[in-house]
Amino acid sequence: MKSGQLVAVFGAYGHTGRFVVAELIARGFVPVPSGRNARALEELAHEHGLQARAASVEDPLSLDGALAGTAAVINCAGPFASTTGPVIEAALRAGIPYLDVAAELEANLDTFAHYRERARDAGALIVPAMAFFGGLGDLLVTTAMGDWTGADEAHIAYALSSWHPTAGTRLSSAVSRERRGKHRLRYSGGQWERRTDQAPTLEWAFPDPVGPRQVIGEFTMADVITVPQHLAIPDVTTYMTTEAVRDVAAPHTPAPTAADQSGRSDQTFLVDAVVRSGGAERRATAGGQDIYAVTAPLVAEALERVLTGRTKTLGVAPAGEIFDAPDFLHALAPHITLDLNPPKRIA
Repeated sequence: MKSGQLVAVFGAYGHTGRFVVAELIARGFVPVPSGRNARALEELAHEHGLQARAASVEDPLSLDGALAGTAAVINCAGPFASTTGPVIEAALRAGIPYLDVAAELEANLDTFAHYRERARDAGALIVPAMAFFGGLGDLLVTTAMGDWTGADEAHIAYALSSWHPTAGTRLSSAVSRERRGKHRLRYSGGQWERRTDQAPTLEWAFPDPVGPRQVIGEFTMADVITVPQHLAIPDVTTYMTTEAVRDVAAPHTPAPTAADQSGRSDQTFLVDAVVRSGGAERRATAGGQDIYAVTAPLVAEALERVLTGRTKTLGVAPAGEIFDAPDFLHALAPHITLDLNPPKRIA
């Protein structure tokens, strides 16, 4: 079914968008590169033998033209605060599924708030944050939950060997900071808190070979938005290794550079998801290379499952709600290594 299917990729010429285009081609899809930079689009299209369609979020007709005849659209264009609404609207007009790779907290909150009921009523599929931040953590937490119907708390800790941010990451972060002001967000007691105190520095015992590392606690990422949308967990917290926080915050940290023929950087990651209920703890861990490159198989696998009907709900839904989470994670080999530890008791 997927052979030759057209898939619009908005923001296709960005760092992550290029990985997504290559992954779609490898899976037998025909990407339709789209975005406002006509020159960058034509260069990318020429490289892969594709037909580009220039479009802008300020011009709904151009978006309609970009999506015409496609089976779905993947939005890779940040800042997502500016692009999610217009591209979702275009997808709804076209009657096709929408997926994005947004890590911006506010953009994802807006998507759930503004489109969940409307998309469900329309029988539409919208999958936000289908990326390293948001999608992967959500799938891990859902898998760790197993047969539990609820838990007391979920923790997702990120160990990055380094974090060389792309220009898109820097721009999206700046937009989020502008919208959030001096506050940081935390999800506790089943609700959002806007806090002005400094996030704590803690130690997290990552599985081998990483081991204990200093992390910034309450370093809130998109997983903290996606997980409570479908799992009964009142406290969800994410953590980031202190070195990675310093990297992404430093203004002169360079962008990622290719270390192999696929374009991946040599940066590695380990994502450790822990859920706790009463005195029991369950864990699921994933490791791999390049947080931007791994987004491509994540969103492409999601696309395949959406287009072949391997979904569990309609409307706006995060990865763990719409897909069979353990099966999805196992399908990502060889892109990630996966370790599902058996349940154990905690003190």
